[in-house]
Amino acid sequence: MKKALYTGSFDPMTNGHLDIITRASRMFDELVVGVIVNPAKHPLFTKEERVAMIREITDELPNVTVDSFEGLLADYVNRNRFNAVVRGLRATTDFEYEIQMAQMNARLFAPGIESVFLMTSPEYSFISSSMIKEVVSLNGCVEGLVPEKIMDEIVKKYVNQ
Repeated sequence: MKKALYTGSFDPMTNGHLDIITRASRMFDELVVGVIVNPAKHPLFTKEERVAMIREITDELPNVTVDSFEGLLADYVNRNRFNAVVRGLRATTDFEYEIQMAQMNARLFAPGIESVFLMTSPEYSFISSSMIKEVVSLNGCVEGLVPEKIMDEIVKKYVNQ
């Protein structure tokens, strides 16, 4: 059984993330979406909110589960015996960063764990969570760029601030 991890802060999850999740779920027997808690970031949504939203959005993908973790990615990967770590690439700048991370992780991962890169579908290649938050904070429309349920939650967050 092949088990993969797709990680990110997912603050918020976008249709680009969902595209990678959907495609990766067809490649592996089990896919865990791992919400990373990064102490250097100040997220719009709590870890619990992000996990709950992703669970709701991926509910129709039977081999997808959602978890969260803090600390070193390699520790989580090794402890949970993943076969692969999936990363999405939007542009060459993503590749430069991701290849450095993959090479470092190759030294830290247990033997046999691979980094797998999936190119983001062209219609989502320009989307980032940061951009989504900025557009919504300025009363812009992000329809079609994030799942509808998540769009409603983002708008609520900014209305209540």
